[in-house]
Amino acid sequence: MSEIEVQQSGRVVTVTMNRQPVNALTSALYEEMGEIFLKFVSRDDINCVIIASGSKKTFCAGKDLKEFLGATVEDDPRQAYIVRRAFEAIRHCPVPVIAQVNGPALGAGCVIAAVADIRVASEKATFGLPEVNVGRCGGAAHIGRLIPQGALRRMYFTAEPISAAEAYRLGLVDVLVAPEALEETVQAMAAKIATKSPIGLRIGKKSMNEAEEMAIDVGYAREQSYSTMLMRTEDAREATLSLVEKRPPVFVGR
Repeated sequence: MSEIEVQQSGRVVTVTMNRQPVNALTSALYEEMGEIFLKFVSRDDINCVIIASGSKKTFCAGKDLKEFLGATVEDDPRQAYIVRRAFEAIRHCPVPVIAQVNGPALGAGCVIAAVADIRVASEKATFGLPEVNVGRCGGAAHIGRLIPQGALRRMYFTAEPISAAEAYRLGLVDVLVAPEALEETVQAMAAKIATKSPIGLRIGKKSMNEAEEMAIDVGYAREQSYSTMLMRTEDAREATLSLVEKRPPVFVGR
C-alpha cells in the first residue's frame, strides 16, 4: 500500500497520508507530496483537494526522527528544499485545499494544515510546534500567517501543543466539529466548492495568495484586476445569468 493515496470523486481529490502509525514524514514522503500537488497545476478536472490522514488517531506527527538522526549538516540545505517545495506546492495548489485534521498535527503536520486554504478539525485534534525540543526551527512563517505572534511564540518556545478548541479560538482552525462529524463536514464543504466555476476558483485563489503579501490598497487593486480578467470569461457571465434565471449554473471552465 502506498504511503500517500490519491483518490478522486467527481471534481474532488482526496490526498491521504498513510504512513502508519503516525504519518511521520521522510524526505521521500515530502518529495512525493510535492510531486502530487505540482501535478494538480496542469489538471482542469478538479475543483477542490482534501488532505486527510489514514491513521485513526493522528493527522501527522511531523518529521521522521529516525531519519533526522542520520542527517548531516552538509545535506540539510537539499533536504530543506524538498520540504519547502512540498509546502509551497500545497499552498499554491491552483484550487482550494481543505485540511481534514482528525488528531495531533505536530511540527510539519501543523504546517501542512496551515498551508491549506481551510482547516476543519476534530475536537480531538491538537496542534504543536515541537521543533525546539529536537534542536530545529521551522513552521513559524506559515503558522504566523494565521495566529497572533504571542500565541505563535508560546507554541514555539514551550513546544506544548494546543487543543483544537484553543486553535479555533486563535484562528488556526476554521471549523471545529465532533470527531464523528469530521469526514461528513469536509465532504459537504468540498462538494459545495466543487459546484463553483473552475476558472473562478483558480483565479480567486491566485488573487488571494498574491494580495495576502501586499499592502491592503495594492492588494485590493490586484484583486480588482483579476476580477476584470474574470469578466471576460464565459463562466462569469453564466454565474450571473443563472442567478437571474434562478437555475443551477452550467460552467465550462473558460
